[in-house]
Amino acid sequence: MAPVVTSVSPAQGAPAGGTNVTITGSGFTGATKVKFGPNGTNFILVSDTQITAKTPPGTGTVQVTVTAPTGTSTQSVFFTYAQAPVLTSLSPTSGPTSGGNVVTLNGSNLAGATSVKFGSNSAVILTNTATQITAIAPAGPPSSVNVTVTTAGGTSNALAYTYIAAPAPTLTSLSPTSGPTSGGNTVTLNGSNLTGATTVLFGPSPATILTNTATQITVSAPPGTGPVNVTVTTAGGTSNALTYTYAAASLPVLSSLSPTSGPTSGGNVVTLNGSNLAGPTSVKFGSNSATILTNTASQITVSAPAGPPSSVSVTVTTAGGTSNPLPYFYLAAPTLSDLSPHLGPDTGGNTVTIFGTSLTLTNAVNFGGNPAAAFTVVSDNQLTVTAPAGSGTVVVTVTTPGGTSTAASGNPYYTYLGAPVLTSLTPSHGADVGGDAIVLSGSNLTFTDAVTFGGVPASFSAISDTQVVATSPGGAPGTVNVVVQTPAGTSNALPYLYDPS
Repeated sequence: MAPVVTSVSPAQGAPAGGTNVTITGSGFTGATKVKFGPNGTNFILVSDTQITAKTPPGTGTVQVTVTAPTGTSTQSVFFTYAQAPVLTSLSPTSGPTSGGNVVTLNGSNLAGATSVKFGSNSAVILTNTATQITAIAPAGPPSSVNVTVTTAGGTSNALAYTYIAAPAPTLTSLSPTSGPTSGGNTVTLNGSNLTGATTVLFGPSPATILTNTATQITVSAPPGTGPVNVTVTTAGGTSNALTYTYAAASLPVLSSLSPTSGPTSGGNVVTLNGSNLAGPTSVKFGSNSATILTNTASQITVSAPAGPPSSVSVTVTTAGGTSNPLPYFYLAAPTLSDLSPHLGPDTGGNTVTIFGTSLTLTNAVNFGGNPAAAFTVVSDNQLTVTAPAGSGTVVVTVTTPGGTSTAASGNPYYTYLGAPVLTSLTPSHGADVGGDAIVLSGSNLTFTDAVTFGGVPASFSAISDTQVVATSPGGAPGTVNVVVQTPAGTSNALPYLYDPS
């Protein structure tokens, strides 16, 4: 039986020949000839199933055949003569001696690249098409090297690539030039050739690099003591040294709080004054942490946390330690249970007594939207106030450092009344012995609390806001003035005639 060829490996190679291939099949014993297309080649018979050979020169795709005394193989097993790769350009044509930059190689016949060499060093291939390869340049000494591509078709022409030594970094300034021994503060390093910094050292300790440009690096300083040299290392080497001094932080000192009290709900802004307050790590109200809003060496503003009604110690902690405590008082919001009276003239000016709780530190009293003209704290449960002018029924509120009262409980409502006005008496005269029913007509009469005939009180009943019915008291024959009194004041007078009996 004639030889059988099942495969050839590799199945492609350079047109110049010389590719080592393995031919696999059967019936190879006594083989006399191996051909790649029309061209024969030298071979080694390994076994009845394997032959090794070097390809002869050739072009295109050709059939691989084996001839033995039993005949010549006829299977369709082919070998392709690949075209040699050609490079036309590199981009960029230079880079740092440290390598690591991406280089694009343009050309033709570049598919299936098995290696890209920069001189004798292999690059890492990232992408590969027939016309373009991208690769990561390997490191190399400052010099010009040949870049080549190898595929099944052979090795390409060479293009020049230049390794450029990176300039040494230079430091010109540090800001700040000192900091706490605990580190953690941000330090800015200014200079030139700082790109790609691999290490920033404070003495022997590495700093954490936060940002990095060619002219500036910011770092988080490591802990340390005393003066130390700060240096930057890049691919270009290590910079000159600048001095940075670790200074033991001073103990923070509090001198005052403003305000010194606030609501149990917290959320109010408290200003802490003192010294050595820069860089606080916490501000505590008792055991509760406040939210720090602003911070300088002499002042901190915070949003107070919530706390129960009590006195707590406020402290500040920095790298220098924890400050002396200052007292802060959490105050319950005031509550109002009642007023006396609940009625008054719309012109204001009358005195109203307010009853409630937590009233000692009252700093404002409002009737609706109108502030009271004046107030006096009688006790923690009582205030007297001068009502402002107003109208309608309003809620009275009290404000202290603990907050503002609400109308949720009690009876904190106050009603403004117009002054009473009389327009007529019906009848306007009666017997001097009294006992006559007199209708008083007018306005603002609902809350009438007294009716007098010539100063003598009369019994009465308020029928509506425009009418009161009174029983005339006895009086001497003649004319007297009739007036009505309400919480809003005394009305105008109308004449009433006592007839002699």
